[in-house]
Amino acid sequence: MATALHNLSDYNADQVPDASNMCFGIVVSEWNPEITNALLEGAVSTLEKHGALPENIHVKTVPGSFELVYGARQMTRNDGYDAVIILGCVIRGETPHFDYICQGVTYGIARLNATNEVPVVFGLLTTNDLQQAKDRAGGRLGNKGDECAVVAIKMAKF
Repeated sequence: MATALHNLSDYNADQVPDASNMCFGIVVSEWNPEITNALLEGAVSTLEKHGALPENIHVKTVPGSFELVYGARQMTRNDGYDAVIILGCVIRGETPHFDYICQGVTYGIARLNATNEVPVVFGLLTTNDLQQAKDRAGGRLGNKGDECAVVAIKMAKF
């Protein structure tokens, strides 16, 4: 469903399992920090809203969005998480770099989900401009971080 037709922060809280006994890893890109920090804030607050203990939410940063795949892989291998969330933002520019990064991260996360036991939730914003990113990081379309946290809880329970 197109984000323009759905607020990313709207969900039925009654359909979200209790997360009090779950442990989550979050890998956040340092690139576009205004956006990724807002996504992180949304994810953490939503996890805690559903019972996740602060000490069971572990955040690691990577330099850019391409490195999210490596960070997620390391977390799924070594740290005993029930789910891992990746958060990043790629904004289209004047070169094909956008396409390569988006495709690489999408493929990498899909592969992790197909080959590992720990679900990895895709929280990479891929927007045409900064305003679209702001709209999806706590702006008029909600916060993708909230949505990712709900997905992580549901997938951990799956």
